[in-house]
Amino acid sequence: MKKWLLALLTLILTAGLAACGASEDKKEGEGGKEESKKIVVGASNVPHAEILEEAKDLLKEKGFELEIETFNDYIVPNQALDSKELDANYFQHIPYLEAQMAEHGYKFEVAGGIHIEPIGVYSKEYSSLDELPEGAHIIMSSSVADHGRILTMLEKEGLITLKDGVEKVKATIDDIAENPKKLKFDTEYEAALLPQIYNNGEGDAVLINSNYAIDAGLNPLKDSIAIEESDSPYVNVIAVREGDKDKPAIKALVEVLHSKEIQDFILEKYEGAVVPVKE
Repeated sequence: MKKWLLALLTLILTAGLAACGASEDKKEGEGGKEESKKIVVGASNVPHAEILEEAKDLLKEKGFELEIETFNDYIVPNQALDSKELDANYFQHIPYLEAQMAEHGYKFEVAGGIHIEPIGVYSKEYSSLDELPEGAHIIMSSSVADHGRILTMLEKEGLITLKDGVEKVKATIDDIAENPKKLKFDTEYEAALLPQIYNNGEGDAVLINSNYAIDAGLNPLKDSIAIEESDSPYVNVIAVREGDKDKPAIKALVEVLHSKEIQDFILEKYEGAVVPVKE
């Protein structure tokens, strides 16, 4: 009988200690998760991921750990945000974001605008837009969200005229009213391929987003024959799922990216090819 009681007491004691240990492990695990406050942000390699890398320590001071996932296209980062693989992404401007939301039904919102990347015109043959010959082959991104932006730029440069009443942010090649030089527009290639197209000597002029230009070793201010004005409305943003922009981690991220330290970093590193904004 004594042996039976001893065995029972031993069993109860062992179970109690195990439960206590499990409880402590759970608390430890929950505490670790709470302490890390990890935020996962998807970004293009340049300049977005570089800017986020610079922001890591500042964000850590606010108690948040930043993990950066890099992408080389404009499609997957929104898919990953929608599927909750990311907490936010940082690679796109507002017109593109709105177009993606309309096309795919994404429920996203803007947490903050961070910087502008002026689009540049690059040419192996010509040193100015004025030198472009009649019938020049102009290569631009296949992203329809960029077409209005590019056409508006070319209109400002006097190469084309858009139809009256056209909402310029949504303008397409079909909205060109006047094309004195009979420029031929090619929209076959994805934006990420345009630096390679340019380096291969294809086209008379290639319009390249600054992030891809910089990533390919081009200096938008020195290598382009024309560049979009810095007051462009195409601000690159931190995008999140609806309802997430007021989360502490997201607010801290945007606050850090708007800080003087990060704005100074952007100006110094990219020498005007990337222009910071503050809301």
